[in-house]
Parts: sequence; structure tokens; C-alpha cells
Amino acid sequence: MSGRQMAFASTALSYTQPCGPSAAVWPPRTGLSMSTSLETPEVTIVDWDGPNDPENPFNWAKSRKVVINVICLLATLSCNANATALTVAWRVTNPIYGISDETFPNSYWSVTSWTLGGSLFMACLLPLTEDYSLRWGYLISYAGLIVFTIPQAVIHNFAGFLVLRFLAGGCVSMVANCVVGIICDVWGEERSRHLPVSTFITTYLAGTALGPVFGAAILRRLDWTWIIWIQVIFHATLFTLIAILLKETRGSVILRRRAELIQKRTGRPAVAVTDVNSPPAVEILKISLRRPVWMFLTEYVVFTFTMWSAFSVGLVYLFTQSTEIVFTDLYGWTPLSAGYVQSSIAIGMLIAWVVNFYSERVYFASASRNSEEVGVPIPEAHLYVSIFGTFVGVLGGMFIYGWTAYPAVPWIGPAIGLAMVGFGINTIVTAVGHYLTCCYARFAISACGAVGAGENLFASFLPLATMAMYRKLGLHFPSTILGILAIPLGLAPVIMVIRGRQIRAKSPFIVEARYESKDLGVQGLDITEQELRTPPR
Repeated sequence: MSGRQMAFASTALSYTQPCGPSAAVWPPRTGLSMSTSLETPEVTIVDWDGPNDPENPFNWAKSRKVVINVICLLATLSCNANATALTVAWRVTNPIYGISDETFPNSYWSVTSWTLGGSLFMACLLPLTEDYSLRWGYLISYAGLIVFTIPQAVIHNFAGFLVLRFLAGGCVSMVANCVVGIICDVWGEERSRHLPVSTFITTYLAGTALGPVFGAAILRRLDWTWIIWIQVIFHATLFTLIAILLKETRGSVILRRRAELIQKRTGRPAVAVTDVNSPPAVEILKISLRRPVWMFLTEYVVFTFTMWSAFSVGLVYLFTQSTEIVFTDLYGWTPLSAGYVQSSIAIGMLIAWVVNFYSERVYFASASRNSEEVGVPIPEAHLYVSIFGTFVGVLGGMFIYGWTAYPAVPWIGPAIGLAMVGFGINTIVTAVGHYLTCCYARFAISACGAVGAGENLFASFLPLATMAMYRKLGLHFPSTILGILAIPLGLAPVIMVIRGRQIRAKSPFIVEARYESKDLGVQGLDITEQELRTPPR
């Protein structure tokens, strides 16, 4: 998932917790405590007022959590459609911007700039929203998306249009990652988080796949600018609902506000327990920028899973270019009709979402046969369904998409291939997010950040080669080549299933995260002073 992984992005999981029944919730719910600092004056350390503190988002009513999640997930679906909705309008917009797609898909630069903006914003701004206010980070980012989308309907300068797309993509990545944070802020236990997180990944990916469907439906009846105006109207409506219903969900922010109130009332210094060892925002930003790169270069799991997931997400964006070529050349469809066929990708993703319920059961059932940590699910159990999704979904789907591309074969043949690929992509991205979160615990933000950056890069540049491949190699071989590429990438989860325990034992990040989860019982987003003094390994 770009920006999923993050989500998980993105595109990345922005809030993590160790797996298994021993997982601790964060911030710790240990009650309101008062301690005396080694220095004067005395300092009040503010924590939750017992495990049932009503202000703790984990203790909110289930109906309240569900309403917040549904609205935020609907926003995720519509926001990600913003990435690809205009790809079907290139025949109308190219003359306006003075560009041509005759020899190169120049119109796709609008998507490239959108995904690159997502990468930059996620790396630079997400840590600050997590530290200061997830709610305000979400609302400001969503408002920014609306502000930067409106001028896209009236600007006639291509360079200016790309700048607006860059900024809009950056805002969407922030919105998506804030949604992940909100989900994990209100659902405390790992088992309760599986459904909302899996649903988030599905809506994130499906939104991208449905963008051309949405755009084609509007363009068939209205001027192309209505693709933008309808998005603005929809986003403005959702923004109003979210602003009313969404309260602050980040526990550290709630405790900080409580500490400020106590200090104002008593006149004595007060600090939230989550801020006791909290470093300055600048240091958090430095770590958030350097650690994902370091983990990508030194961690086998992060490197291989980044390539595996990034390639899969890149295919979603590649189909925005290839489906028009295939279905217009084979069946004489209009570009708008070819845009509709991408709904089959979303159908495959929806099927994968249902299958993920089975994957969840397999994962938790694996606890009974875990000899490494008795009673704790085996991390590699997250990967079983994704292996099937890689070799049957992505590999098989790309072969069907390529080799049913004959005029004598009904259009449903390639569409089935697309649905199979959509199924595989969803299982892969879901497995990567869950597995990295489970293994890396508090380092999962950085691990998923590396994956999210890779996904954005593949989404930015892989589709730019689509026209050249399908025009020079025909309709069959490009899909075959892409399918074959899934084989070595799909070996990553197979190797982890076979040798996962040994590989995890050699990772200093996984070993340290496991040690802290077991012996300290603390998990969250705080970065200690020792960590700041120690360079990333």
C-alpha cells in the first residue's frame, strides 16, 4: 500500500503492538500516579485513572468505535480514488495541458507526482502528527486535500497541475496513515484489530483500483472537471462528519492535555507518563527518516518484503494503463468502457478480504503448536494465504490476463485474470503489514515505512513503462514477464515459513523488540534517550 503501509501506508502501520496474549497496550493503563522528581519542584506523573478510565480510547463504546472506523474507512476509499480517477480523462485533458500520450504516457505524470508527494509527506510529517495530535493531523490533512484538489479543475498549466497533484497526494498519505493510527488507538487487543486493519487495507487498495471506474462513470455523462468537483463535494461532506464525530484518539495526547489541566489547577508541574522519556520532535524526525533506510539495507525481512509488496502495489497502478490498451485493441471498447473493467480488480480484493477471516483463524490457531513461545501465535502463520495469493493470484492471474488476450476469447477472460491479481495483491499487502507489525513490534513503524516508500516508488514509475511494453511486445508477453517476476519475489514468504525462526533470531531489531515485549511489557511510539545516543544498526 503506498502511503500503507502502510499503511500498513503505506501504504504503513503507524501504531503497533506485540502479538500474542502477552501483548501490552499502550499507553499503559496503570492508573493515575504521582511521583516525586529527583529535582525540585515536585512533578506529578499523569497516567490513566485505572484500567477502566472512560477517556482511554480503548474503553470507548464499541458502537462509537465502529462509527468512527466506518466514516474514516469511507474517506480512505474516496481519497485513494483521487490518485487514479483522472487517468481515464487523458484524451480530454491532454490538449488542455499541451501534452501527448502518443509515444509516452505523459498524462501519468499526474499519478507519479501524486505518489511521490505521498512518500515525502509520510516520511517528514507523520511522526509529528503522531506526537502532537492524530485528530488534528487527520483534519488538517483532509482539509489540505480539499484545498489542493479544487484548483485542479481550473488550472491549465501542466507544471502547476503536477504541483497540486503532489500536494494532494501528500495529504492523502497523511489521511490514510492517520486512519491506521486511529484504528490501533481504539482497538487495543490484537485480535480485535485484525478486522478493522484488514478492512483498511482493502479500502485503501480498492480505492485506487476503483478510481478509473469512478472517473469513467462521470466522464460518460459530464464534463471531465466534474470528476474533481464531485470528489470535492463528497470530501467536504465527509470532512464535516469527521470533524464532528472524531475526538482525539492518541493516548499520549489525551494524557498530555490532562497533565496540562492538572498543572493549571494545582500550579505544580505535571507531565504525562508517555512524555517522561520523550525526545524532541526534531530527534523523532531524524530517526523516522534514517531508520527505515537502514532497515531496508540491513534487514533481510524488510528488504525482501518491501520488494514483494511494492511490486504488487505497482501492478494496481500499472493496470490503469494496460487495461485500456488491452480492451480497446481487442474488443474495440472505448477508453471509458475499459475503465469500468478495473472494477474486477476491486472484486478480487473484496474476495481476499473475506478470505482474510480464514487467515486470521489460522494465525491464532497456530499458538497451540508454537514451541518457540508457548501460547503465542507463530508470526509466519500470517503468510500462508499470501503464498497462495502470490502464486495462484498474481502469477496465475497475470498469465490468464495475458493469454486470454485474443479477440476470440470473451472479455470476461482477461477480467477474471485481473480479479485474481487483485485477490493476490490484497493477501500480500495484508500479510506484509501484519507480519512486520508482529515481528518488529515498536520498530514496525520504520519497517512499514520502508515498505511504504517502496510501494510509492513502484506505483510512481512502473506504469510509465506500460505503453512501451504492450506496444512493442504485444498483449501477451508483458503480462507473462510481470507474472514471472512474481516467482522470485514470492519466494520471500516461502523462505520465512521454512526458516523464519532462524532468520528472525539473526535480526537485532526483532530480537530487541521481542526482548522488550516479553520482559518490559511496554510497547508504543516512545523513543528513549538510549536509542537517541545509539546510531541505527
